[in-house]
Amino acid sequence: MGTMETMTRTEQTTMKPAAAMVRPGTARMRELTPAQRRAVMFAQQQMIQARAAKKAKAEAEEARRRMWAETDGEERPARAAATAEPAAKAETREPAELTLREAIGRVLRDLRTRDHKTLREVSEKAGVSLGYLSEVERGQKEASSELLSSIAEALGVSTAQLLRMVADRLDMVGA
Repeated sequence: MGTMETMTRTEQTTMKPAAAMVRPGTARMRELTPAQRRAVMFAQQQMIQARAAKKAKAEAEEARRRMWAETDGEERPARAAATAEPAAKAETREPAELTLREAIGRVLRDLRTRDHKTLREVSEKAGVSLGYLSEVERGQKEASSELLSSIAEALGVSTAQLLRMVADRLDMVGA
């Protein structure tokens, strides 16, 4: 045997494609070193976890879309326990009395979450500090008319639409 043949065989056995996904127990998997096997198994586990996370995210998005489609312009119904998030469940329960400040905050939060926007995105677009916007949403701070107008614009609604939604929210609680 010549040196060229030996190098070719050596190169063939040591130069494995790093990104090749190989099923355990196959002939290709048996040719890998233990470290390469562990790397392949780890990569496969990461792909499985990523697919599961993507599927869960898509299912949650679809559940939110269905909820908003069913309740467009109506009061939000209580969500099913299987798809509900504990924090969101608490928000759907209206107290016996709701202040104007709390109603404004709830409408702002509903608009923001409906569009899948973060507090940071809205606060930057509206030119309001993140903490202040959070306090307004929680009904802890009174927002000025200029501030409400800026936030409404950042959320893609007019100030009049925002105020109508707030009035509707107050009517639902008072009725």
